Amino acid sequence: MMQKMTVEDVPVKGKLVFIRVDFNVPLDEDHNIVEDTRIRAALPTINHCIDEGARIIVASHLGRPKGVVNHAYSLLPVRKRLERLLSKEVVLAPDCVGPEVDALVAKLGPGQVLLLENVRFHKEETANDPVFAKALAHGADVFVMDAFGTAHRAHASTAGIAAHVPISVAGFCLKKEIDYFDKVMGSPTRPVAAIMGGAKVSDKIGVIDNLIQRMDKIVIGGGMMFTFLKAMGYEIGSSIVEMEMLDTARTIMTHAREKGVKFYLPVDCVVANRVSPDAEIRIVPVQEIPPGWAGLDIGPATMRLFAEALQDVRTIMWNGPMGLFEMEPFSRGTFFLAHTVADSYALTIIGGGDTDVAVNRAGESSNMSYISTGGGASLQLLEGKPLPGIEVLSDRR
Repeated sequence: MMQKMTVEDVPVKGKLVFIRVDFNVPLDEDHNIVEDTRIRAALPTINHCIDEGARIIVASHLGRPKGVVNHAYSLLPVRKRLERLLSKEVVLAPDCVGPEVDALVAKLGPGQVLLLENVRFHKEETANDPVFAKALAHGADVFVMDAFGTAHRAHASTAGIAAHVPISVAGFCLKKEIDYFDKVMGSPTRPVAAIMGGAKVSDKIGVIDNLIQRMDKIVIGGGMMFTFLKAMGYEIGSSIVEMEMLDTARTIMTHAREKGVKFYLPVDCVVANRVSPDAEIRIVPVQEIPPGWAGLDIGPATMRLFAEALQDVRTIMWNGPMGLFEMEPFSRGTFFLAHTVADSYALTIIGGGDTDVAVNRAGESSNMSYISTGGGASLQLLEGKPLPGIEVLSDRR
């Protein structure tokens, strides 16, 4: 990332600056913003451009309108929140391309902000259509990529646009994301541990494989733990399992052992006779899951095991909950781990997505060193794969 230019490296005074942000925020039934972390994350870049006297276009997607105009996904609520946070007028364009938008861009003065309507109202956005990308640029002098949450997508507004703008740079949010992940993947303070949860091994196989080369400890929880337990020969009842991944799970454990990486799996779990908040539940050793019962959270002995494993760690990367935390009976493992990680003396980095939600519900968001704004992008970064939204940025000379 340090080889890519940032918004601080280029003069933007009087320039037309196109900033791709990630304003894909959760809305309630009345289209009110439930949580605005992603909007706040973009403020340093936008304010920098305002202070420098740039003419500013801000673009984002919201939800999945699938290439058609759907007012349920309009950025109108975002405009109102952004206007309040910036303490200045923000104009919302009726679209993201077209003559009306061109006219609004032409009227922009120094320090003024134009928010484009949802770029995913056009199917050409996700198709990375070059004609659409050129129209979207509106003749901008500088492209600023500040949407880490979509940096793994080669879309028109995240990657294709760079071909139609003289210079492309990273914003402050994107730079901060990469810098923090470098603290885990590049030169971490050791011992360093990765906590991996979520439902499927297949979603994170590349990540775990890559982490084995870099971690001192790997802690496994969530639904994926049952694929590993099944691979070890345990009966897991009706717990979620990927039968086609059993050999892969065995290979992962073998690689970890060969590399000297300590690999922690749960020793007990919370099982239920059905997936329901009012289900009958039991706490059992992982070797004694009853037929027809499903494991939905880690148990108390596992919580103690994981807490001890993390006690001496100085860098922690966490991606994926420990169980079905959305239901109260199965939230204790995830929330316990959130408290444990927050209370540690380690640099703590949370990988966005469900983990972000879980940490927030546990009341520990402010006690983490960094919470990523992108779940999918953080996984791709941890896997060691290039991100299209970063690859297109201009290199430092």
